[in-house]
Amino acid sequence: MTAAELRSDHLLPPAWRPSQEVGWWAMALVCMSEAALFAYFIVSYFYLGVANPAWPPAGIENPKLGIPLIMTAVLLSSSVVLILAEKQRERGKPAGYRVGVALTVVLGFTFLALQTTEYREKLRSMGPTEHAYASLFYTITGFHGAHVAFGLLLLLYTLLRDVSGRIDPGRPIAAKVSSLYWHFVDAVWLAILVSLYLSPRLA
Repeated sequence: MTAAELRSDHLLPPAWRPSQEVGWWAMALVCMSEAALFAYFIVSYFYLGVANPAWPPAGIENPKLGIPLIMTAVLLSSSVVLILAEKQRERGKPAGYRVGVALTVVLGFTFLALQTTEYREKLRSMGPTEHAYASLFYTITGFHGAHVAFGLLLLLYTLLRDVSGRIDPGRPIAAKVSSLYWHFVDAVWLAILVSLYLSPRLA
């Protein structure tokens, strides 16, 4: 065996590198735990729906679809805009990324404004403490609204860091984490839309 072959036999294998940063996996775990929370709420909603002869209860009309469908379009559009913004960052175009994040934030605030409008209409006929249905409806949608608000804070924080040059272009972990959370919030809303707004019409 030659000296070169002997040296090659003693070389260490290349270090394993994860496909994503630790921070990304931490946020993924946060999203999984929050997904479990929403799953508990939604399972409770369907459990009570099966256990009661009328769900929603008698005298309570099915949730209107007008505003929720607009909210859905707004939230899905925000995810598409954010994905396109991430592509701009990958191509070395930070200005395009910043514009996309800013537009995503505007769409997120629009979603919250629409949810406030829906609450104003619904509170005229159903308070949050009237019965189990009302309690679950406001709890599920309210928790989701809180998650949207937190996602907006993450995006604004990321945007400010990027504008100030505090995000490393080679390791934009802050941008990846905030985007992951925002897409998670969008996915949860789709589950809520199907469960709370569409399923009563299928019964």
